[in-house]
Amino acid sequence: MSGKHVVNVEVSLRETRGDVGKMIRKFMKKVKKERILEDYLDKRFYEKPSVRRRKEKAKKICNARKAEQERNRKLNIK
Repeated sequence: MSGKHVVNVEVSLRETRGDVGKMIRKFMKKVKKERILEDYLDKRFYEKPSVRRRKEKAKKICNARKAEQERNRKLNIK
């Protein structure tokens, strides 16, 4: 696992037709989509592999519950 994943995120002023506020929002959206900030925050401190696996497992369970609740809500199941 190399850990070296280079991502270039850029937004041109022409892309947003000169609107600086729109340019900043678009840039932040691209940064969020590429998970640049989250990766940085995750790698600030060392985390044991067993702890990382435990967190990932808990996150998967939580996401599965959310997805099930969403499916049940769409199908009107209580």
